[in-house]
Amino acid sequence: MNKTEKQHLHAHEPLIQLSKRDDMIWYKSWGVRVIAIVLALILCGFVIVFLTGYNPLQVYVSMFEGTFGSTRKIWNTLQKLSMLLCVSLAVTPAFKMRFWNIGAEGQTLIGGLASAACMIYFGNTLPAYIALPLTAIISIIMGMVWGLIPAFFKARFDTNETLFTLMMNYVAMQLVSYCIVFWENPKDSNSVGVINRATQGGWMPEIFGQKYLFNIIIVVLITIFMYIYLKYSKHGYEISVVGESQNTARYIGINVKKVVLRTMAISGALCGVAGFLLVSGTDHTINTTLVGGMGFTAIMVSWLAKFNPILMVFASFLLVFLDRGAGEIATALQLNESVSDILTGIILFFIIGSEFFVRYKINIRAKHKEGIK
Repeated sequence: MNKTEKQHLHAHEPLIQLSKRDDMIWYKSWGVRVIAIVLALILCGFVIVFLTGYNPLQVYVSMFEGTFGSTRKIWNTLQKLSMLLCVSLAVTPAFKMRFWNIGAEGQTLIGGLASAACMIYFGNTLPAYIALPLTAIISIIMGMVWGLIPAFFKARFDTNETLFTLMMNYVAMQLVSYCIVFWENPKDSNSVGVINRATQGGWMPEIFGQKYLFNIIIVVLITIFMYIYLKYSKHGYEISVVGESQNTARYIGINVKKVVLRTMAISGALCGVAGFLLVSGTDHTINTTLVGGMGFTAIMVSWLAKFNPILMVFASFLLVFLDRGAGEIATALQLNESVSDILTGIILFFIIGSEFFVRYKINIRAKHKEGIK
């Protein structure tokens, strides 16, 4: 190839090329994420000054106080963190298997509906040591069934699990609406009200005077279990292989249909646990907004943490901090809630965008010099 041909080829090379990185060392990858958060906060500072005229530090202090400003706020933060983490742990096995479970909202809602029914019908007739375990078991079974329905059709007929699980959310909401008509208290209020307010039948017990501590302990145990299950168990290995390639999984003797059904049963069961904790341990009522979008937020938590249950604790905390902090600045500083949503969006955009630089390397073409062959 002569010099002219080389120059012609070089001229058609792209100026910027992307190449996939090898696994980045953990402290470098987290350094990229920290830099992204710092840059996001700087940009948010300019936005705050431009939109409101407030000192950005004053806004950030308000966000911090919204999360840690009092003992009550700390416990509320831990409760929200534990619930989001529980739902995130539920969707993780399915997503690691590349089964796009968008139905955690409905699976959790069905678990909560089962808990509410148990509290209403035998919360005051059975002793607590029987009523609570029975309520938990029924909620787990209902969540599991709600997860197995789309899994069965996926394994048997190769249906689209994304649409199937998404539609199941709306079915769950309508079932809750239907039951509310029978459980209205008072009548014609279109709400169930606090179930067993006077007797607290079926309510989760307080530990050391803290009504949320039981929930937190359960979620901590689930987190440890899921970390061990996904990382060190045979089932966790099979989930990883199926997620990488179903053909490879079949080649090495893994029953893919069985793995799909088992994994979605686990996801649904954990959503059932979340529904049980929300109704019996937190809200003591049922309505269509019980889950509050956590089923969709959990997807972001799971992907940000790369399906690692331990890292999900930090990802969940970040999103809960942003949510509670955003609410605080809207209240304390009399700012429009849209401002807090803008700040949250900017921070999340930078965090998600930082993953690009963790996964890919940008190569810029060196300037061609005629004297070099």
